[in-house]
Amino acid sequence: MSTARPPREFIPVRIAVLTVSDTRSLAEDRSGDTLAARITEAGHHLAARDICPDDRAGIAGRLRAWIADPDIDVILSTGGTGLTGRDVTVEAHRDVYEKEIDAFATVFTLVSMEKIGTSAVQSRACGGVAGGTYLFALPGSPGACRDAWDGILKAQLDYRHMPCNFVEIMPRLDEHQRRK
Repeated sequence: MSTARPPREFIPVRIAVLTVSDTRSLAEDRSGDTLAARITEAGHHLAARDICPDDRAGIAGRLRAWIADPDIDVILSTGGTGLTGRDVTVEAHRDVYEKEIDAFATVFTLVSMEKIGTSAVQSRACGGVAGGTYLFALPGSPGACRDAWDGILKAQLDYRHMPCNFVEIMPRLDEHQRRK
């Protein structure tokens, strides 16, 4: 008697991309382009895309608006995760998180270490959940966006990934807010 599970069908998710930058426009947004290409190549839907200046309240406002949008399941931001005074994306994310996905930062550091060595300690990439939506703050370089997608998010946003993935628990992310 086999205990193997039957193969699962792919379930596309709706992903929004927010680039945080004071200097780039969408036309010059290589990191956002990298994420958008990987999202669609994987079979997911690019639900929204925008660019926002390095302003904590503005970033948090955009995140909250997308969290409230029922057509968005995941938000990926790129930029503003460093150590300089203008890097406030992590703080904006934490302003809206209900729960932080602590291991995302750890795994991102491990993936980054393979590529850039100890320079990986300068990233404050993070992940969390709010309003039934996943949020991930990624560094602003195309390479870091590739690393995060290829090394973590591609598998975790694929319902077929075993033994577990983010997609299979999506319906339960906001169960604490439902009536009993």
